[in-house]
Amino acid sequence: MDPFSSEGELLTMQNAFHQGQYSVVSNFDTSSLSPENAPLAQILALRARIAAGEAKEALATLESLGKTKYSPDFLAIKALAEYTVGNKAAALKLAEDLATEHSENSTVQVLAGTVLQASGKSEEALTLLSKHEDSLEAVALIVQIHLEQNRTDLALREVQTARKWAQDSLLVNLAESWVGLRVGGEKYQQAFYVFEELAQTASTSSTRSIVGQGIAEIHLGRYPEAEAALEQALEKDPKNADLLANTIVLSLLLGKDTKQLTA
Repeated sequence: MDPFSSEGELLTMQNAFHQGQYSVVSNFDTSSLSPENAPLAQILALRARIAAGEAKEALATLESLGKTKYSPDFLAIKALAEYTVGNKAAALKLAEDLATEHSENSTVQVLAGTVLQASGKSEEALTLLSKHEDSLEAVALIVQIHLEQNRTDLALREVQTARKWAQDSLLVNLAESWVGLRVGGEKYQQAFYVFEELAQTASTSSTRSIVGQGIAEIHLGRYPEAEAALEQALEKDPKNADLLANTIVLSLLLGKDTKQLTA
């Protein structure tokens, strides 16, 4: 059984990761997982630590894994962690080697693809990601790359294709919302509904989902509602870069002083 399917052992953990609930992922109880899924859970936990700003700690954990750290999955994590802590040249070299030698590995596709994209090698990242087999994480990254390239048409096509086989999965809904915020019009409201549901439900709420809700509110011209959402997130996560950036944008739109936010 696919561990990330609707009945799989790791669906809850994976959804928490993509909802931005990184502490939930890092502290996930893996004691009852089957032996074949335990390494996948460890991969998600390490990725969550990197996303939460604990890349150095993730690297230290990798060093303690013995021979396991030399597997393609954990080398891909190392590449992402090294890039995150500033060792960009070494990270890129490792990502390129993994892309050449292990291009069929789904973890390599997403994490090495992330490093390639962050290093300005978008086409190389897309080439690697194109080798995925029904990987929603790969689809989501492809969508993000196309949006950064201002190719909304390609991002939309990718989402529409994935929707045919992934239906109502969280990642497809999120990717569709990212595209919707770029397309505009009635898509703003559709994106708002997705982010609001995640942000206002206790079991799924995170800074990431609240920021998404706030961005949608800004696009809809609902500045007071956006301000309330972002202030709520600032109370919990005052150093989050995406949150601060969007709060500054909203403050400028409202004609408010941003000195405190930029200090």
